[in-house]
Amino acid sequence: MTSLPIAKSDLIEGMARGMAVLESFDTERQRLNATLAAQRTGLTRAAARRHLLTLAHLGYLETDGSYFWLAPKVLRLSGSYLASARLPRVLQPTLNRLAAQTQQSFSAVVLDGGEVVIVARSGGYGAPARLLAYGVHLGARLPAHPTSTGRVLLAALLPAELTAWLKAHSLHRLTPHTITQVGPLRQVISQVRRDDFCLAAQEHELDVLALAVPLRNLQGRTVAALNVVASPRQIDAGSLQRDMLPLLQEAVRELRGLL
Repeated sequence: MTSLPIAKSDLIEGMARGMAVLESFDTERQRLNATLAAQRTGLTRAAARRHLLTLAHLGYLETDGSYFWLAPKVLRLSGSYLASARLPRVLQPTLNRLAAQTQQSFSAVVLDGGEVVIVARSGGYGAPARLLAYGVHLGARLPAHPTSTGRVLLAALLPAELTAWLKAHSLHRLTPHTITQVGPLRQVISQVRRDDFCLAAQEHELDVLALAVPLRNLQGRTVAALNVVASPRQIDAGSLQRDMLPLLQEAVRELRGLL
């Protein structure tokens, strides 16, 4: 996802700071006080506290008087997107069909900063419920660098954009298999660009294989990545690629004319 350039005179600084505070809540830090929010956003403690109190007043946060956490009202934002955005609605029937056909779990993912966001996913249709225990629900955010979808989307960036992305984001280790050095990751992304698909084996989560392909519109721009996840206890990496890659490639060819 790319942000819209805006003139400084049109930017509402208070809104930008408030959104930064709201976005500072994640799976690592689900409860924040003013000091922690200030550290995560670069605001002063006093400013962070005012934004936390305002968001609580508006119903987006809950608090015990010291710590704050997200309230259910924040789901209105993601719910409105999923209900109104065209991309998830176009992709959902295809994901459901693939899942019913293969008994595996499929997702559609977009890039947002250093993470990928799941914007559509199949219902499972018999796929093991524990796959991607980290979270495959709609709106789930996963790090881009160790995931098949993230690498497909990074491969679509221009060279200068990829360099800037690598400088701006840390490559955290999530499993013993995660690539955490820029050079090797660049090589993997270059290979993904040549292959036009990515197979990631247990780099984001142990006991999970993931295969992804880019989804392009009629102008040739990559707008999302489609992927399938499976357990190496059920299917090896070679078989996953052999069996599922043709299905994913056919799906993106069918979808291209709808985007």
